[in-house]
Amino acid sequence: MDRDLLRQCVTYHGESLFNKLKCEQTENPDFQALVSDLCKASYESRGDNKDSTLVEQFIARKADILFCPSWKTTAVKEEEHDEEEAAEPYAVMPPLELFMEVSYDERRAMLYRDLERGDIVVGRINNIREYGFFLTLLSTAGGLKRDIEDLDLSALCHIREIPSTGSHDDPLSYYQIGDFIRAGVKDIDRYQEKITVSLHQASVSRSLEHIKLGVIAREELPVHYSKLFQEDDFASAIRKKQSTSWALKCVRAGVDHFKHGRHVEAMNEYNKALEIDTNNVEALVARGALYANKGSIMKAISDFELALESSPDHRNAKKYLCQTLVERGKQLEEQEKLVTAEGLYRRALSLDDTNPEAQDALHKITDTIQVS
Repeated sequence: MDRDLLRQCVTYHGESLFNKLKCEQTENPDFQALVSDLCKASYESRGDNKDSTLVEQFIARKADILFCPSWKTTAVKEEEHDEEEAAEPYAVMPPLELFMEVSYDERRAMLYRDLERGDIVVGRINNIREYGFFLTLLSTAGGLKRDIEDLDLSALCHIREIPSTGSHDDPLSYYQIGDFIRAGVKDIDRYQEKITVSLHQASVSRSLEHIKLGVIAREELPVHYSKLFQEDDFASAIRKKQSTSWALKCVRAGVDHFKHGRHVEAMNEYNKALEIDTNNVEALVARGALYANKGSIMKAISDFELALESSPDHRNAKKYLCQTLVERGKQLEEQEKLVTAEGLYRRALSLDDTNPEAQDALHKITDTIQVS
């Protein structure tokens, strides 16, 4: 009989169950071997009722089956293959918090509350020092399932918690940054929020002893983690990629029309691209260049500015906006709006301080303003 399980049951149900067991299992040598141990168990106080009496009678009569160690052995074997076969017969349910809007801080606090010594975690090595290595925790393994990759959790595996293959070997020489590691939780400091892990098999609880610790391949990551959809796999991200691709096709067609002088057709293609992908940078830059070519300076400036909002370092957007601002400044000079024109030249130089046209225009207008 399973000593620990039987003790838990007797402790919970109390002396009445123990007495029934002694009556029903008098001829069971396994039970007789445990009697002296069970006599020392402390019982929880429970009120008697009809239902509990019936349950106790059932337990007492079937104790040889209910507490048979083979049940535990079978359960472990099934758990060994659970993750391998889970994808076949039924869907693997992700951790509950994926379906709930639980805050970052609350999820961190709950993990520190639920994680216990002997649990298994999986992480990626992010730093190796002379005294051990640090892991970025990705997920839990074994019984507890948690989505923790985004919680910025770190754990230390001290060098003494790393098995050595030889008396003169450096245990850390077998590990490198980026390795996936499966480790047992050695200690948790819930107040300081520190986790230490171990690669010694003795560090995990008995129910998880069959799970091998150490370096693992990507294919060995827990199913509930490895089968999670990444952000790039969701419909919105895929749709964004498709929209960008279709918009760029329209932009290429528009550029071809522009090169052959078909400006109306080019504008139609650019507008179509922006209907598909509203903030497509290439379409905004191309349409802005066409507006500038047609003399619609303000529309051109607007498109270039929108492009730079989405991509601040876009080379052509900066270049064309700088040129267009200088062009607009000259228009304002003709209208004798010198101060506004000066502001545009300065803005152009903030985009490209080596632009000779902007430098020359600013120098001239500064002299003009000083004279006047």
